[in-house]
Amino acid sequence: MQVDENVREAVDKLFESAVPNISDVLGITFELLSRDEVVATMPVDGRTHQPFGILHGGASVVLAETVCSVAGYLNVDYKTQAAVGLEINANHVRPVRSGIVRATARPLHKGASTQLWDIRITDERGRLVCVSRCTLAVIKKK
Repeated sequence: MQVDENVREAVDKLFESAVPNISDVLGITFELLSRDEVVATMPVDGRTHQPFGILHGGASVVLAETVCSVAGYLNVDYKTQAAVGLEINANHVRPVRSGIVRATARPLHKGASTQLWDIRITDERGRLVCVSRCTLAVIKKK
């Protein structure tokens, strides 16, 4: 995993305090972590298929929100703030039956109270599978 040194402390804290979660169940693995780009992969297999043997749209949304949420976390003061999902949408462009999909989150807006992220999910050949937009609310931790 490639980690930008500007976010190393936040990444270490994130993974140190992480509890088992849906990313573990679906096999999501991070490749790149920085403030302006987060990349992760997910296998397309029985865990992520819908009943007809193709990638479930909900699994794509889980992957999109995962990279977006981590990206948001890397852009707040993790000691006093959190970035939480406010809205997500997804357009599913192409079916995938097997292999690996890769999600890349890039910021469209990083404000004091909201963040807006563009997430592109591609197949192993680099073809667009899903495009998603996710809005995060920046809140104070209690």
